[in-house]
Amino acid sequence: MSDAVADPSRRTWIAITCGAGAVGGAAVAVPFISTFTPSERAKAAGAPVQVDISVVKPGEKLTVEWRGKPVWIVRRTPEQLESLKLTEPQLADPASNRTQYPTPPYAKNQYRSIKPEVFIGVGICSHLGCSPGDKFQPGAQPSLPDDWHGGFLCPCHGSTFDMAGRVFKNKPAPDNLEVPPHMYLSDTLVVIGEDKKA
Repeated sequence: MSDAVADPSRRTWIAITCGAGAVGGAAVAVPFISTFTPSERAKAAGAPVQVDISVVKPGEKLTVEWRGKPVWIVRRTPEQLESLKLTEPQLADPASNRTQYPTPPYAKNQYRSIKPEVFIGVGICSHLGCSPGDKFQPGAQPSLPDDWHGGFLCPCHGSTFDMAGRVFKNKPAPDNLEVPPHMYLSDTLVVIGEDKKA
């Protein structure tokens, strides 16, 4: 018989030491394991965003943040909507068929939107991740063609996009601007980041 088994006080100390080790191990493991669950900030960063679009007037753009990306909400004028037909022959992917940034089925149309007058797109160029600027005014301007109908210009490398975020041919940007998942809760309230009603 070993000394540890024969000595009751020694057995008690071994049991206490093992118990303390188990409690200490659990105390260390719980915070470590909790780091695998997303933080509240991370959950919020990926959460859908509700936006009241009643404040956006025709010809104006509102920018909101979703998943750390700028999302544009543009209320297009009748003239801007008409320009989408005129730009189609000059576009690299007018029907949004490329799959790098898949366009949701409800936005696979000339307007790339659910409501023709409201364009919702991620304001990040598909070339190197720059943010294009607004060039809504039609006509000749620096860095733009003389027959410009309005849209967006990426100042970094000159990629141009029409008022539906579709990239023009022979530009560095390989794809149209991304259309995020979205849905309307009412005529004036849109949810960005979710497109299925519960």
